[in-house]
Amino acid sequence: MSRNSVAVLDIRSSEVTVIVGERGVNNTFVFKASKTEPYDGYDESTFFDTDKLADALNRAVSAVERICGERIRRLYVGVPGAFTRVVPREQVIGFPKRRTIGNRDLDALFASGRERLKGYRFIRATSMIYVTSDDRRVINPVGLSSASLSGVLSYFYCSNYFADTLEKIFSGMRIELSYLPTQYAMATYLIPSETRDEYALFLDVGYLSTSLCVILGNGVLAQRTYFVGKGQIAALLMQRFEMPYEAACVLLSKANLFARSNAGNTEIMVDGVSYEVSTDALVDAVKEGLDAICEEIGGFLEECSSKELDFKPLYVTGEGLCDIRGALEHVSRRVSRVCEQLTPNLPYYNKPTMSSRIALIDLAYEDHRKRGFFYKLFNIFGG
Repeated sequence: MSRNSVAVLDIRSSEVTVIVGERGVNNTFVFKASKTEPYDGYDESTFFDTDKLADALNRAVSAVERICGERIRRLYVGVPGAFTRVVPREQVIGFPKRRTIGNRDLDALFASGRERLKGYRFIRATSMIYVTSDDRRVINPVGLSSASLSGVLSYFYCSNYFADTLEKIFSGMRIELSYLPTQYAMATYLIPSETRDEYALFLDVGYLSTSLCVILGNGVLAQRTYFVGKGQIAALLMQRFEMPYEAACVLLSKANLFARSNAGNTEIMVDGVSYEVSTDALVDAVKEGLDAICEEIGGFLEECSSKELDFKPLYVTGEGLCDIRGALEHVSRRVSRVCEQLTPNLPYYNKPTMSSRIALIDLAYEDHRKRGFFYKLFNIFGG
């Protein structure tokens, strides 16, 4: 691959996407190739079928390499919330005397709080906020003078199972893997930095799993993943109306929670078979499915209850709600909180389904840039 390009693997709960791109002008991106393949997904700790996952990944990588005309040597892998652990920690280091803080001091601060976590491997550390000896709260302390440095930090870990599974699949392709926390990438890309400075609530609703985060600065204060999503709502419709799952997915796309009247029936045609259900019963069933998501949101908000989060909007993205008309408004009413949908600010890619892909490309490109010779040269003396 060219020196300015990065390859990213986005693993969602129903499909995988391999995408290759590079930074364009004005923080835009130029995408060279992208391929999405369906697979069976995962539960709380494992993939449902690793063989089907491997087949999907092989097809996606092969297609992208064929389109680009070059081989992928390094792949940045987004780690879903189900396989991620976030450990917030407050650390402090002191200096013999007051001095100018450099990048090496930041490295020492992060290293002081890094610990082993059974069943997981460390992949990243970020900061929520730094505090100097004169009680200045800053996002970046480099260049400031202080006798000590403390920070509220986030340590990200990827499950050994996830990493071992992916490395086994890619071992024969001679592709080096680097891991990125997906929800962190999405939240920091989609939510403006000035909003994150004062706490932010982030919700990523997927097909089979939903992740919630409390964001502060450039870090994550709390993160939880729940196994509710669009797929479970479709399963509810399948059982309620006694139809195949594929038909239930089509039926779900026809639901309209905005409708002034739910009188009459909703009819769909799938594989030559007609299905007809009461529109009122359809809307009630979809709301029941959405309520399962709302219950998890409510429990998370109770768990993370604090005055800093009062009246904060809930920033929502992901493929789970975007195709259900009126879903966001229903969730907003149920959790008694304003819900704002977030999408990438890019033409043609400004859809919730694209959020994780674009966010991972953005974070991967920053990591790729920091691996470069000139970046290391300019930062070798600690900034």
